[in-house]
Amino acid sequence: MTVRILENAHLRMCVSPQGGTVLSLDSVPDGQPLLQAGKGTRPDDVALFPMLPLANRVRDNRFKLAGEWIALPTSPADGDFFLHGDGWLHRWTVASQTTESIILTMRQRHDCGFDYQAELRYTLVDSCLQVAMLLRHLGEKPMLYGMGIHPFFALRDDATLAFSAAGYWPEGEQHLPAAWQGVLPPEVDFNQPRAVADRWQNVGYSGWSGVATLRRAGMTVRLTASTPWLMLYHPPGAPFICLEPQTHPVDAHSLPGQPGLVLLQEGEVLRFAAQIARL
Repeated sequence: MTVRILENAHLRMCVSPQGGTVLSLDSVPDGQPLLQAGKGTRPDDVALFPMLPLANRVRDNRFKLAGEWIALPTSPADGDFFLHGDGWLHRWTVASQTTESIILTMRQRHDCGFDYQAELRYTLVDSCLQVAMLLRHLGEKPMLYGMGIHPFFALRDDATLAFSAAGYWPEGEQHLPAAWQGVLPPEVDFNQPRAVADRWQNVGYSGWSGVATLRRAGMTVRLTASTPWLMLYHPPGAPFICLEPQTHPVDAHSLPGQPGLVLLQEGEVLRFAAQIARL
């Protein structure tokens, strides 16, 4: 597997064109990881991967667009869903690279209507990793799109997490969201800093402020993104917690108004940006 290295005086990261993934992101002065390193032996055994042309799951793996049912592709990573799209499963082309930045591109087309060119840019700026994605729809028929990132933040026993949110979707069957709740019970409320409980957590949040802060001994890491939806995932015993900013909530395709999804005409683009910084 080809690995590309980006580095400055503050951060060092390894990027793989396979899946457009980040394999590691570490602090240079002390070697501490911001993201939990992965070996890339499985598509999700990485430190961060892109989600496009949609994020997470869609109920029954289909949705209605202009009165027509759209059947999503099958995925080699999941038997039931087009899980996180397919950007994290395919090989990207390295368009350019410097010591602190890399641009990856990918072209995909599916019979369901996804037909796009994507660009993924990772850039180190001081103590911050900047992630930028651009997707351009190339199909003649309009299509719904969404995107996000799936980072695996390194977690320690002393870690606390804080972010504001207005409501949440508890996890239902097949990891799909149950009915939205406007009151956050204590176990899913991070409006004030609190420890991350070591139990199964797979929760979608709405009204996210766009900032999440993870603190542990010797390190504070901040995630920022301009989207009101955030997914939190933590399996019990795992040395990581995933905080996934998305342009739409999970299963938005099945929700009234399909919130956050963008209908692109031929030639139109969807953009996403996020930052992961050591403070």
